Amino acid sequence: MLRIGVLVSGGGTNLQAVMDAMDAGLITGAEIAVVISNNAGAYALERAKSKGIEALVVSPKDYDSREEFHEALLSALRERNLDLLVLAGYLVAIPPSIVQAFPMKIINIHPSLIPSFCGKGYYGLKVHEGVLKRGVKVTGATVHFVDEGTDTGPIILQKAVEVLPDDTPKTLQRRVMEEAEWKILPRAIDLIANDRLKIEDGLVTVKE
Repeated sequence: MLRIGVLVSGGGTNLQAVMDAMDAGLITGAEIAVVISNNAGAYALERAKSKGIEALVVSPKDYDSREEFHEALLSALRERNLDLLVLAGYLVAIPPSIVQAFPMKIINIHPSLIPSFCGKGYYGLKVHEGVLKRGVKVTGATVHFVDEGTDTGPIILQKAVEVLPDDTPKTLQRRVMEEAEWKILPRAIDLIANDRLKIEDGLVTVKE
């Protein structure tokens, strides 16, 4: 059974999508062992508690330095013997120490079709604002492995979403979540849990 730690900063809609997929049998061979947030007020923690999942707060505010925070977070992850870390709207940069401790065992969901509208400064609504400002006709979401760069790890899955003429950043954000993020994140977890991914030369393929 793949033991998963989900890291979140806010409402936890992607966490909910993963929990719903597990309930529906769309993710097999995996369980969420802990949900960790940097934000004590994150509603995602309540979602976890409602399912009997450990909900843990590890916040930079509680430590004198970023290094101490990183050490505390890494300790919390290691203590729980996790096989996979899922960044589901986690707005804290993952330090190299954690990437190195979990090589190709951390995945992230990003609300655009990488390599477009990704990297430093592109998070949350800022992604969708950038999409609309540029006038692209198709956007979407990407699940990728996390490496030491920002949104630069191997791409696992992508799903396209049409941009509509009357979209606002918020309406586009919601549709990207509903039509793409909530579908491909559970799918990626299921593929990993059932050993159906192959990584070669930085490229990910799905085993038949």
